[in-house]
Amino acid sequence: QVQLVESGGGSVQAGGSLRLSCAGSGRTSTVKAMGWFRQAPGKEREFVSCVRWGLGTTFYADSVKGRFIISRDNDKNTVYLQMSNLRDEDTAVYYCAATTAYYTGSDLRRATSYDNWGQGTQVTVSS
Repeated sequence: QVQLVESGGGSVQAGGSLRLSCAGSGRTSTVKAMGWFRQAPGKEREFVSCVRWGLGTTFYADSVKGRFIISRDNDKNTVYLQMSNLRDEDTAVYYCAATTAYYTGSDLRRATSYDNWGQGTQVTVSS
């Protein structure tokens, strides 16, 4: 089991920036990839970005490409999501997730591929 704790959420004006962090503990040596998903009120949880823990390969949703950057610190078992040029539609609860299995890039965009989840952190963007 891997425990995940997110931090860094908050309120920001449109065009602003925030950095989310997700610290892993427990059986972190088994993690193959970590990612971020988000869920807005009344909507389904959607993929935002993820990173393979070994090679560092990154994947992004089209809606955030060019604005968000995911990175990892293997020594700290932490993944970051730097969010820039935030828009109203980025408002959501952001969840960190980790998977202990190998998946294709397409499958890593599915919430069902992840077996460990954080509690979520609220991001609110206002114009």
